Amino acid sequence: MFANLLQLIARRPHPDVARGAFISAVVVHERDPRNPRAERLIFACWVLIAVKHVGIIWACHHYPIPFHQLWVNFPTWLLGALATGIYLWRVRRK
Repeated sequence: MFANLLQLIARRPHPDVARGAFISAVVVHERDPRNPRAERLIFACWVLIAVKHVGIIWACHHYPIPFHQLWVNFPTWLLGALATGIYLWRVRRK
C-alpha cells in the first residue's frame, strides 16, 4: 500500500507496469447447462411446499395455535424461492 502511495506521489510508473500494461488473455467459462433432473426435483419440492402450506393452514384453522400460519409458511416459501432463484440465475441463458 505504501509503495503504491510513493509511486503516486513521485508520479513515476513502476517498470513492470510499463511492460505488462495490456491484457494478454481472457478466459470465459460457459454457464452450466440446464439439468432436467434438478428441475424435476425443484418442481417436486415446490409441490411438497404447497402441500405443507395447505396442511399448516388447515391445522391453524382447526386447532388453537398461538401463532399465525405465516410464521411457518413464509420462511419455507422464502427459502424455496431463494434456492430456485439461485439455480435459475446460474443456468440462465442469454
